[in-house]
Amino acid sequence: MRATRQLIGLVLALGLAVPPASGGDVRDFYFGEALYHAYQGQYFDALQRLDTELAQYHVLDEPELDTLHYHINDAEFSVGDFELDYRMHQRAGRAIKAVLEGAVDEAVRNEAAFRLARIHFQKGQLDDALQALARIKGKVPEEVKGDLEFLRANVYLATGQPGEAVKVLAQLKSDDHLAGFVAYNLGIALLQDGRTPEAIEQFDQAGQLPSDDPASLAIRDKANLVLGSMLFESGNFERARQSLDRVHLEGPFSNQALLRAGWADASAQHYDRALVPWNILVEREPTDSAVQEVILAVPHAYASLNLQGRAALLYGRALEVFSNQIGRVDASIRSIREGRFLNALIREESREDETWVIRLRNLPDAPETFYLMELMASHDFQTALQNYLDLEDLRSRFIAWKTSLDAFDDIVRLRGENYQPLLPEVDAQFRELDSQMRLRLEQRKHLTERLQAILTAPRPEYLATAEEQTAGERIARIEKRLGNSDDSASLAIRQRAARLRGTLTWRLETEYNNRLTAAYVHLNELKAPVDALTRQYEAFVRARQAATHSYVGYDVQIARLGERVGEALQRVDLLIARQGNMIETVAINQLEARRERLVAQQTEARFGVADSYDRAARAQSGAGGH
Repeated sequence: MRATRQLIGLVLALGLAVPPASGGDVRDFYFGEALYHAYQGQYFDALQRLDTELAQYHVLDEPELDTLHYHINDAEFSVGDFELDYRMHQRAGRAIKAVLEGAVDEAVRNEAAFRLARIHFQKGQLDDALQALARIKGKVPEEVKGDLEFLRANVYLATGQPGEAVKVLAQLKSDDHLAGFVAYNLGIALLQDGRTPEAIEQFDQAGQLPSDDPASLAIRDKANLVLGSMLFESGNFERARQSLDRVHLEGPFSNQALLRAGWADASAQHYDRALVPWNILVEREPTDSAVQEVILAVPHAYASLNLQGRAALLYGRALEVFSNQIGRVDASIRSIREGRFLNALIREESREDETWVIRLRNLPDAPETFYLMELMASHDFQTALQNYLDLEDLRSRFIAWKTSLDAFDDIVRLRGENYQPLLPEVDAQFRELDSQMRLRLEQRKHLTERLQAILTAPRPEYLATAEEQTAGERIARIEKRLGNSDDSASLAIRQRAARLRGTLTWRLETEYNNRLTAAYVHLNELKAPVDALTRQYEAFVRARQAATHSYVGYDVQIARLGERVGEALQRVDLLIARQGNMIETVAINQLEARRERLVAQQTEARFGVADSYDRAARAQSGAGGH
């Protein structure tokens, strides 16, 4: 069954939307900044910041004192999530495997296994996904428990085990967060398992689930569309129309629903009822394939109602529409070949919000975007387009980095020109301060050594005051001048000198302990000015080094980085050219296929015009003859 083949592919495209984990308040500023960029879809910036933060965290001596410690598991997981969202599946897998193989508790390990299984599933590595799921045992965090089982069911579906998927999905019916997706996928699983009646009833239930969430409404509309298509192909036209009527008129599946609802009535020969949805659809965007089909279906319905004049007019209008659309397709192909398509895709104003793809159609002077929505229906095309946009983003970043390196080079040069004339005078002051510093430190060291020495070998003369030292020296000179003379005058002077020396010695000996204590006190008092001098010296050294380091040694590093950026820019330019050529080729091929279809529809409209006029003429001649 054609509908079955179409449905099988849909479930493989369903992603598990798990936002970057971090419940509660974010206590680390840089982790919060990474999340801020991630929630805006700026995964490159998020990765850049979070990788830097984690690299710094892992080299800390005491990481538990860092604020990232409160979010380290979330941060490790978020790296994998960001890399996955940036389509870096290999790096994402390595990051999560590191957590999985680390010394973590059971809940964290199971969550890592779940995320690894999700990566393998999205890469189509189904056996690896099953192995990762098999590693999950014991406690599973509540916030991922439902998503885990939903992933398990999807893996079973993708590996051809719909029966197992049915068992898992049946247990998830009570999960309100996944209600619509579970109901829809359960219908898919039942259909693949050959239980068509049950699948029909399940799709019927999925198509009537109450919800105000846009994603749930879309999946509900999809369930009704699938159910209507199945019932239509089985010949149950009335019930098919009822299911298709439940699809919202403004939803993403409304065009197909309106088209098929009309065909359900037309197949039952109720052409007047078929015209109700078809007349709504025919007024919509003519580039849509469903609208183009209904442009021919409406006059066919009028012809079947024997309203040949009306049918002829509408066939004529269809002929005009198809001619215009062929012209637009030709203009789109020419524009793409001239390179305007890629320029339109990277226009900044076209990506201001999540609906940028839809608004591309309304860009002025951009005929290459008329059929963009049809082109974007292909998953491969979307992936190629996103790769191209990411390459363009990288290119702009490389250009900005190259400009920044040039600016840094100018800054370094200007700093050198500013500091170099000042450094000779600074160096002279530095040498003077350095000599003073060394002299004072040497003096203090000498005093300290002397005091330490007289602790074990008392030397009272070391503690004499300046006056006492002068007096001792004068006494020594007097004694030297007297020599060995033995006259009475010399003898009297020698005795007086001896008494003075004795007095001086007595004072030094009796006051030795007090003087030694005072010497230690004074030595300690010297510590404060020496410390101040040391701080001044160190500050001078730091200032001198900072002045030099702000412009010395950067030229080589900046030049090396400039070369790397230049080489990367060349590689990106080459990849952009290849990717752009591939996108243009795919776009042109699809547009040419659309053109062939439009030409066939134009031919059908031309025959319809002729047939309607012929029937109308026969009807008039028959009425006149009668």
